[in-house]
Amino acid sequence: MEMNGDLLGIIEQISRQRDVSKEVLIDAIEKALLHAAKKRYGSYRQISVSIDRETGEIKVSTPKKVVDIMTDFSTQIPIEEAQKIDPEAKIGQIIEVESIPKDFGRIAAQTAKQIVTQKIREAERENIYEEYKGSEGQIVSGIVQRYEQHDVIVELDKTEAILPKEEQIKNEDYRRGDRIRALIIEVKHESKDQQVVLSRTHPDLLRRLFEHEVPEITEGLVEIKAIAREPGDRSKVAVLAKSNNLDAVGTCVGMRGSRIQMIVNELGGERIDILEWSSNPSKLISAALSPAKISSVTIDEASKSAKVIVPNDQLSLAIGRKGQNVRLAAKLTGWKIDIKSQSQAEAEAKEKIAKSIFKSPDEN
Repeated sequence: MEMNGDLLGIIEQISRQRDVSKEVLIDAIEKALLHAAKKRYGSYRQISVSIDRETGEIKVSTPKKVVDIMTDFSTQIPIEEAQKIDPEAKIGQIIEVESIPKDFGRIAAQTAKQIVTQKIREAERENIYEEYKGSEGQIVSGIVQRYEQHDVIVELDKTEAILPKEEQIKNEDYRRGDRIRALIIEVKHESKDQQVVLSRTHPDLLRRLFEHEVPEITEGLVEIKAIAREPGDRSKVAVLAKSNNLDAVGTCVGMRGSRIQMIVNELGGERIDILEWSSNPSKLISAALSPAKISSVTIDEASKSAKVIVPNDQLSLAIGRKGQNVRLAAKLTGWKIDIKSQSQAEAEAKEKIAKSIFKSPDEN
């Protein structure tokens, strides 16, 4: 039985265009046809199905025993009929006898089309997975399509991605048709589909935006050393210039704030403090607590903690609203930070001196 010639041509075309092996497609069709044939004949019978790779001819055959007098059509073949297939056939021998159902041609065509369609989808999913798997940690741009419960579905160039609720910036409103940029944080490979997971809250989104807007970072002239972020509200970024002739902070801010403003706009108005990195913990902590002015920083290496003294009028600024400034500074630097005003520090010092003076003899 001949397979549909056009279908065989389609298989060859798909094999070239979709990078799917012709052998994989035909093998899958053979297996599907075998399943269909068994349903037709009954699963209790032994059946084999093969497709000629050059002509597309389909052969369905069953093993039958050569007998003198046939008593079971399904498992036997008379010697006269057997010798028409194989002139040297002998009684007692098992030979393969071609046997095709009346409407098997139609079944074969439908099955083949289904398998080709299925394999195309599988190949496309695999190609998309491989393409986006290599893009984890990169920024992509997409169009908001819809909400699924609290998650946002975003259309990318070749697939849909998901922006989970926990990866969305709080109070950001995503509307159908909006173009947004997000970071690919994971590409899942599942049995029926691949899933690209996005984030608008990840610190690396901020890093990639800086790389995009500040060529000196991409060129390696300026390095982002650390990022601390509370998405949608405020972030701190520590940068270091590789040359003494380059102002790392000014480079990232841009002329009249043009570069940093592009990033702020992209993140919905998130405030971004840029500071110069230092390997000296005291200098780094002082810079990280900006815009507050710092009187002194005392470092305790053993506990990796720092005591910071600030002028009285700078205490609330150093701590920040709901403790945000000191919290971000601690996250950025990796040091525990204890802030006190000048008055608090002086009062504690006096109290300590008083206690040491008036110690009882037993305490000495």
